[in-house]
Parts: sequence; structure tokens; C-alpha cells
Amino acid sequence: MSEFATPRPGPPLWLLAELTYRCPLHCVFCYNPIDFANQTDELSTDDWLRVLREGRKLGAVQCGLSGGEPLLRDDLEVIVAEARRLGYYTNLLTSGVGLTAERARALKAAGLDHVQLSFQDSTREMNDFLSHTKTFELKNRVAQIIKDQGWPMVMNVVLHRLNIDHIDRIIAMAAEFGAEYLELANTQYYSWAFKNRDALLPTHAQLQHAEAVADVWRAKLGDRMRIFFVAPDYHEGKAKKCVNGWGSMFLTVTPDGTALPCHTAKMLPGLTFPNVREHSVREIWFDSEGFNRYRGTGWMKEPCSSCEHREEDLGGCRCQAYLIAHDPTVADPVCVKSPHHGLVVEAVERAEAGVTVATEHPLVFRDPKNSRRLSAEPS
Repeated sequence: MSEFATPRPGPPLWLLAELTYRCPLHCVFCYNPIDFANQTDELSTDDWLRVLREGRKLGAVQCGLSGGEPLLRDDLEVIVAEARRLGYYTNLLTSGVGLTAERARALKAAGLDHVQLSFQDSTREMNDFLSHTKTFELKNRVAQIIKDQGWPMVMNVVLHRLNIDHIDRIIAMAAEFGAEYLELANTQYYSWAFKNRDALLPTHAQLQHAEAVADVWRAKLGDRMRIFFVAPDYHEGKAKKCVNGWGSMFLTVTPDGTALPCHTAKMLPGLTFPNVREHSVREIWFDSEGFNRYRGTGWMKEPCSSCEHREEDLGGCRCQAYLIAHDPTVADPVCVKSPHHGLVVEAVERAEAGVTVATEHPLVFRDPKNSRRLSAEPS
């Protein structure tokens, strides 16, 4: 248990099942851990079905199925069917690779509610470059397959310096596909994105232009497509709640069964996170040190502990504090009140100055070879 008094949480409303780290794409902004290639011990089908049952009994209502690429699990239909039987709303987060018309019909029959399809850009050249694969035409076909099954389609595009100027065409493409929702998610700089941050961080002007273009499209499309422009962290000067608050409503289970309060928390030093093979979801959620450590505000130190916004942002992101300031207990450095905010300012200033690092530090693509190499390097 945590040394700090922590509030009794409600249930984990959102259960994210990261079914595998295997993935045919090699995206430069992937949030999967740098050492993913060393993590090959995946939960069995029976383990996942038990996690679903325990999560639902605890009060979880939404189940995200992600990875890696969840379609690489041969038992995906079995997992979807059990989630449907239990009463979850299910959302498949996919690159589209492996979603044939036949597989889509099987998933529909199993009860899948929703598909979120990722694109990297609006052109074949940039989409395929950023994912280091030839998948753009495939994604176009998959978009039609999703529509043919009558699923509400969310199209997701992660924005960064290399594609943000194409936002007008990206939104037009989503409209042509008939997407009901378009999520334009500015890159969160963890894992592979943090490794590639200098090449991916956009300028203020790029962000302002992109948001203005999104506003024009919102007015043009009205209710035909909802556009979500997820604000960036580094340029705002404000911290945000980590997944609506550490251990407040979000529970991730990684491919090997490690339970986490957010996608990337496993990187944090000094914390041991429980495994669903050894502990029940109830024990994990309510009693584990990993989930209690940063719940609420009792763990905070200055400037967070006396800040008037502490209940609004809960100190921001612990992983971001660790990556930038090398200390997960400090104020999120994106906040202007953080004593480490200058490190964020420096990163943004490099982007504003147009500093290119491609020759000295080329993009590092997410693939097993790079994962093993980086994992072997001293931290």
C-alpha cells in the first residue's frame, strides 16, 4: 500500500486489453514500450476471459482491444464474444492489417461494437514512410469493409511535425470514407515518440494552423462527422490529468498480464505493478501499491500541493515527469509552474528554430531489431 492516504476509487470503467505487442507496422510514435521485443509471454485465451469477467464484476463497462495489432491474436473473436456476453461495449483499435471481409463478418457475429482505424497520413507516400510498411491501399480497403459491416468508424491520425501540415487533406479523406468520428491526436511523447521527439515536435504556427483548419471543417461538416482535436502537451503550458486521474477509471492489462493505471506506467522506477496471473482485478485495483501510489493528491509536493489547480490536473502525467525531469514525483514539466518547465521550453524552441536532427539522429522506427538494440543500451 502507498504511504499516503489515498481516496477509495470507483470502478475501472475502461478496461484496455493490450492483447499483443506484435505488430506489422513500425510507427515512429508508438507508445508500446521500447523493450517490447523482449516481452513475448502473452496471456492465454482463458486468462483474458477471466480478466474480462473479473473486470465486469468490478464495474468495467467499456473494453478496448488493442496492441500492437490485436488482429494477430487468433482468439480475438472468442474474446470479443465473451466481452459481448458480459455486457461490455467493445472497441477494436487496429491498423487494419488482417481485417479481411471474412474476419470482419466473424467479429461482427461475435458482437464487436466499434472499430477505430489508424492512418499515418493522407498520402500513400507519407503513410507508408511513417509506418515503414506498404499499408495505405490496404487501409483504404479496410475503411470500406468497416462501413460495409455497419460499424461506427473512428479514424485516428496521430499528428506531428511530419504530417500536421497535411491536415486539410487528412480531414477530407476521413469525410470521403464516411467516418463518423475523426480523432486528430497530437503526439504524446512517450516511448518511441520520446525517442523521436526532436523530429516530431511541431511549431506553434503549425499547431495554430491545424486547429484553424479543423474548425473550418467542423463548420462545413456539421453533424456528419465529429472532429476531435486532441490538444498537445508541450505547447499549452498546462498539465492534464493522466487518463482522467491515476487509478481513477482506467485499467490497462499488458500482453504478459501486467496491470497498469496507464499505457506507459511500467517505465516508472520504484514501483512494482501486479500481474493478473497472480492477483485478481479487484485486488489490483483497490489494494496494489502500483495503483495507489499516485491516486488523488496526497502524494504531491510543491508546487502541486498548494496549487489551486491540483484537483483539476492531479499533478499531470507521472511518466512525462519521469522522462523529462527523471523524477516521477515532481510536477509535470509541461506546467509553467514546474521548476523543470525550462526543459520543455528548450524542446519547443528547438522546434521553433527549425533545428533538424535527421542527419545526426535519424528517425528510429519501432521494430524488433531496434527494440533489442535499445534495450541493451545502458539507460
